[in-house]
Amino acid sequence: MAHLVETMAYAGQTPWHGLGVPVSNDLTPAQMMEKAGVDWKVREVESYVDFDGKRMPTGQKSLIRETDGKILTNVGADWNPVQNEDAFNFFQEYVMEGDMEMDTAGSLKEGRMVWALAKVKNSFEILGGDRVDSYLLFSNPHQYGKSIDVRFTPIRVVCNNTLSFSLESRTDNSVKVGHRVAFDASTVKQALGIASDKMSTYAEMATHLAGKRMNADSYIEYLNQVFPRTADKRVQNKALGLDTLSRNAKLAHDALETQPGAEYGEGSWWQAFNSVTYVTDHVQGRNSDNRLYSSWFGGNQARKTNALKSALEFADAS
Repeated sequence: MAHLVETMAYAGQTPWHGLGVPVSNDLTPAQMMEKAGVDWKVREVESYVDFDGKRMPTGQKSLIRETDGKILTNVGADWNPVQNEDAFNFFQEYVMEGDMEMDTAGSLKEGRMVWALAKVKNSFEILGGDRVDSYLLFSNPHQYGKSIDVRFTPIRVVCNNTLSFSLESRTDNSVKVGHRVAFDASTVKQALGIASDKMSTYAEMATHLAGKRMNADSYIEYLNQVFPRTADKRVQNKALGLDTLSRNAKLAHDALETQPGAEYGEGSWWQAFNSVTYVTDHVQGRNSDNRLYSSWFGGNQARKTNALKSALEFADAS
């Protein structure tokens, strides 16, 4: 089976997805880029087609990887590629000042998505031992239609669940930059704000969820919002209950009491929310790297945002 991860390096413990090669946690961004196998550049070249025996320009350009000439994507004339070196240099100031350390980096989808993750030296703990660490994720897509995404990403230590952190009404943790404008690191850093402020806001939300009790009926309703049932009318016409939930909702229900860290906040909306993140990060998907991509860049990243929003709404109503 083909894997999404092309190359990857990680510092510290083996990541929850179990992928990559180990490195020390004191690497500079440039060293991490090299160890992760993404120390290559991209270049735009004119795109041509053969028509009626003639080679004619298409009006588009191809973005190629210089090391092997692989075509990563076709782009328009106004595309502004960002080199991997620029993405890793984004962390230089933070690492040199001791505020962060490089954690993981790599290439997905044959070079079309390059990312770097740095651990922020800032965390919080609730319920007497449930610790959440903060990370800064930089995704640099070499793919048409994808934007550069820089975001703070909390990770629950006890289970390595990547938690959502994007709620328009409560906090804003990410900055997206399209490839039709020039990437300006200083502007992004200013818009992103201070990690400690973001984590303080998230700690308040987590504490709020942990202090609110749920009941069986509201939990079933919550799971159905996060993992909706099929549109089949034969199912929709049945009363909502455990037996009529979608497959993934049932998996989350099963994980409620068995997930790592289930002892923290038993019967609370914090436990309910983490049953969802456990399924998205450790159960769903064909393999580990598919789960990695979906949790950080794909459908499950948005699903966890929705799961957090819904959990807060249920908690507020309880």
